[in-house]
Amino acid sequence: MALIIFTLRLAIGILLFPMFLLNLLGLWNQICKKWFPYFLRRFTVMYNEQMASKKRELFSNLPEFAGPSGKLSLLEVGCGTGANFKFYPAGCRVTCIDPNPNFEKFLIKSVAENRHLQFERFVVAAGENMQQVADGSVDVVVCTLVLCSVQNQEQILQEVCRVLRPGGAFYFLEHVAAESSTWNYFWQQVLDPAWYLLFDGCNLTRESWKALERARFSKLELQHLQAPLPVELVRPHICGYAVK
Repeated sequence: MALIIFTLRLAIGILLFPMFLLNLLGLWNQICKKWFPYFLRRFTVMYNEQMASKKRELFSNLPEFAGPSGKLSLLEVGCGTGANFKFYPAGCRVTCIDPNPNFEKFLIKSVAENRHLQFERFVVAAGENMQQVADGSVDVVVCTLVLCSVQNQEQILQEVCRVLRPGGAFYFLEHVAAESSTWNYFWQQVLDPAWYLLFDGCNLTRESWKALERARFSKLELQHLQAPLPVELVRPHICGYAVK
């Protein structure tokens, strides 16, 4: 099976040789950072249509984690175009972090369309190093379709625990690896190297639930599901929340 996967990866590599060559020359990342926000803007419209009920269910208890002031302080890591904004409760104070500065203009548009929120700032930084956010300063951290592409899952979860106040919560919704005995997992393995380059560092075969289970949370509510998406490769999902 490993030989078949290698052979198919090689064939795909030949077909997509220009992309792999640009990556080898150090040019592909610059191109991807510029076009990816335009792709994600379109993708998140479709994703929100298919996942709206799940997102509403997931975020339904966000107000329970509001601090003493009664207002919810929320940090979204890997905010992208702001696709989650419409699911947040009114009056929520939102800070966004993303390593790609090209998302900012799309984020500003989402802020204008979601006046029920109190937008605070956009920080250009990786989730593994959120030094601009103080220790224990937020009630909730949200991360959707991000753990698939971060460089170090353990480090980003350590940062999440650092910025959360005691009793705060981390909400997640992520696509993950399929069950190892399925054809879906086979094709995830075959397409993973090309997918990684095409979609700005996204990995198809990450078992992100394992990193969450190892993290230092006092409570973890985690659910596996098959998302109703047209592309079977990204249908396996996990969602839930963890309490510090």
